[in-house]
Amino acid sequence: MNSSRSDVCCAFDSPILDRVLPPVLILEFVFGLLGNFLALWMFTFYMDTWKPNSVYLTHLAVADSVVLFCLPFRADYYWRGKDWIYGDIPCRILLFLLAANRAAGIFFLTAVAVDRYLKIVRPRNPINRLGLGYALWVSVGLWGLIFLATGYLLASEHFFYNSNRTQCESFNICMGVTPLSIWHNAFYVIQFFLPTAIVAFCTIRITWQLRNRTLDKRGKIKRAVQFVAAVALIFITCFFPSTMSRIAVWILKVWYDECRHFEEANLAFYTTVCFTYFNSVLNPVVYYFSSPSFSGSFRKALNKLRGRSDDKEPTQSTDSNFSTVDGDGI
Repeated sequence: MNSSRSDVCCAFDSPILDRVLPPVLILEFVFGLLGNFLALWMFTFYMDTWKPNSVYLTHLAVADSVVLFCLPFRADYYWRGKDWIYGDIPCRILLFLLAANRAAGIFFLTAVAVDRYLKIVRPRNPINRLGLGYALWVSVGLWGLIFLATGYLLASEHFFYNSNRTQCESFNICMGVTPLSIWHNAFYVIQFFLPTAIVAFCTIRITWQLRNRTLDKRGKIKRAVQFVAAVALIFITCFFPSTMSRIAVWILKVWYDECRHFEEANLAFYTTVCFTYFNSVLNPVVYYFSSPSFSGSFRKALNKLRGRSDDKEPTQSTDSNFSTVDGDGI
């Protein structure tokens, strides 16, 4: 360690993480890849009508599929006792992809929630008539924002050395403060709380709309409430634990400047980060329940694979062409 306290960074041994995380990450990789590839297959070959929600969910599925290929490398890293053997550039790319996926998961799920809110609560809003071009531009804008917010991870080395091992981390606890470290930590927290507030607002307003609507023939508003509530549940399950554990590190840094005080907080953070990757496993479940048409088309495709006729499928599942609310698709 450097003699200057501001230059000290803490590198911890975590034998519990080294034993527990590799099998967890591999399971997330296997189940997440199966679910997301299936979702992309559905979007590609069974999407009769494209709507804004389907655009956002497709981008989300692509982001999840890409980042899932990072998990075996992360599992190998922990299996070796937090020793990165693949060099500097792969380390930068992996950390960038992990950070970008977290932001993409949050941003595109928020976009879906806002779209549901506009369709149900503000059906006369001009945005509802802008169509696919608008959704594509929103997606491009979100990817641009994600790259601007996380691209700096590609610009510098993220190695920390502990004994004979090389740690590849973007969240090591350092006593010094730099503009990039402030932004790195601040964005990690802001990208959770601001979208969560938006999703909570959308959920409350759609729920209120359901209570005030006496006629909901096909249960469209009720399904939209369930869908947005599922998005909120993913936020709480996957992103809330790691956000709070990161805030705990900030609080500790106010009171302490010695590494021994941060070991438990560091363990809590890297344990809860696994929940962040779990969103890539849960997102395909959200796709399935996003619309009766999506689930109906899934069953139709499954029947084709099994060689069964789908002639007896109810017409309701095909009439709406992936419709969730008033003819607007997922």
